[in-house]
Amino acid sequence: MTTVVSDTGVGPLLRGWREQRRLSQLELALRADSSARHISFVETGRSRPSEEMVLKLAEHLDVPMRERNALLLAAGYAPRYAESPLDAPRLEALREGIERLLQGYDPYPALVVDGSYTVVAANQGIGLLLAGLPEHLLAPPLNAMRITLHPEGLAPRILNLREWRHHLLAQMERQIGLARSESLRALYEEVAAYPLPPGAEADDSPEEEPYPYFALPMRIAHDGRVLSFVSSISTFNTPMDVTVAELAIETFLPADAETVAYLQSLSD
Repeated sequence: MTTVVSDTGVGPLLRGWREQRRLSQLELALRADSSARHISFVETGRSRPSEEMVLKLAEHLDVPMRERNALLLAAGYAPRYAESPLDAPRLEALREGIERLLQGYDPYPALVVDGSYTVVAANQGIGLLLAGLPEHLLAPPLNAMRITLHPEGLAPRILNLREWRHHLLAQMERQIGLARSESLRALYEEVAAYPLPPGAEADDSPEEEPYPYFALPMRIAHDGRVLSFVSSISTFNTPMDVTVAELAIETFLPADAETVAYLQSLSD
């Protein structure tokens, strides 16, 4: 993803974020230790906010780091946060830490995606789930949402596809609401339009039947058995780089004893 800079100034951008967060000028002013009058002047262009004020407002509006750079540029300031390639020398410790984490999680599946769900790292457990998928889906750049929801991908193997698809699309909608990313919106529209595999129900509403698990599992057919996983997503705390801020580590925890026993048998 790239940083898009508006030529309308920082005021309309801040107003857009404030309205999206459903805050009044007074509410934002109270949070940012300012005044509603000053917020109004900033939004209408009558007052140019300081660099510190731009960052403070962005923080209270929960603006993603990439868009914070765009706000700074629109206000006439230099970007505050670097956007380093993942293979940059300064991120070597990060790469090594991620690799150790993924390897340590084997044989359970784990992967790392960027802000557009492009897979940047994965362990052998993920490879197990992807075995047998067509080459065109596995060709770089690998995209986790495409692989999961494509009718030639994992979708036909996911036994509770209706619920899992609903969960993934809702997750993307929440992310789009936070980031306002055009590339993410395009990906959402693409995967939401995928035809459902034969036999899958078209109704995306959650099923009434509860699962005997502590969280919604992904139940997937594999080699004549059913594996059940619940996913957990982790991000980096207090990142200072756009690339790092947009990384997410997703781990799949076995949801039943049968899945644990099978995966453990593969590593014996």
